[in-house]
Amino acid sequence: MADRGGEVLLPDLLLPGLRARRVTGPHRTARTGPPPDVRALTAELLVLDRTHGARRAAPEAVRAVGAAAGHPCPPSASGPDRAALTELFQVAAWILFDAERHGLSQRLGLRALALSRGLPEEERSLELLVLSVLSMQQAHLGRPVDSLRISSSVLARGGLPVRVAALFHVREARAHAQLGRRRDALRSLSTARELCADGPSAQDPPWAWWFDRAELDGHHGLVLADLGDVDGAAALLHAAVESGDGPAYRSLFAADLARVLVRAGAWREAGTWLSPLAETAPRMGSVRALNSLGRALDAVEHGRRVPRGLRDTARDLAGLLGREIPSGGR
Repeated sequence: MADRGGEVLLPDLLLPGLRARRVTGPHRTARTGPPPDVRALTAELLVLDRTHGARRAAPEAVRAVGAAAGHPCPPSASGPDRAALTELFQVAAWILFDAERHGLSQRLGLRALALSRGLPEEERSLELLVLSVLSMQQAHLGRPVDSLRISSSVLARGGLPVRVAALFHVREARAHAQLGRRRDALRSLSTARELCADGPSAQDPPWAWWFDRAELDGHHGLVLADLGDVDGAAALLHAAVESGDGPAYRSLFAADLARVLVRAGAWREAGTWLSPLAETAPRMGSVRALNSLGRALDAVEHGRRVPRGLRDTARDLAGLLGREIPSGGR
């Protein structure tokens, strides 16, 4: 990783498909007044993202990064400031990923990655969090080879905390599934399950709190959906949705459950699931979830032998989303 004057070169080891592309940080505009409290900015973003999701948090993330980077006396990339900046860039990158703003998300993620590699050993686990998001992002964008290269390179290090290792095995499983490698995908999922069997460990980093049973079930379901196991995917996605409260982005599992049912032509089950979404969908904070739901509704609209009641439900829901959530917000 090279870092020259705010530019980051993506390492060939991780994402060769993007080789030699330079990515820069967000546009900087000079500001007056006292320097920003970077940790406070990050804390506010985390609360906003958890409660309201990326649709609300994304503009604030861009502003927070601009405030930190554009001040005449910005925080330095050394000492305590380096850790604070790393976390801010990482959180902003995650939020913008969930908001489907992938160019800026990737630039911030790479900046966070470069900063994390200069942190003291006790704070280096932030690098793993950044890499986990970059791996997931590549799979989301249909680049499973790049996603797998990231997850496999991390797992090859060995000595990872239990939940971190499980997380990267899940990332690995999704990439294998997208590449049609069923046996490898199921093996990676089995390993992740075994690692999580005893619950959290004292060595797990604080940021891994969200990788719980519901998260594992949801991603397990997405892997099975990629492998064509509709029944298995639906059961696990339903379990993830019904597990209780969680971060706002987990609405993705509800939307993907609808998409899986529609893709399988399970019209009755899809109708049962889509009907209550008329109340909850406008509050979905994850743009990824809204886009997934939109694909499900489009599939109903253009599907064959779709029951009239389901088609009407899908049209009503699509119209509601169009009124409540302008296309520019998705």
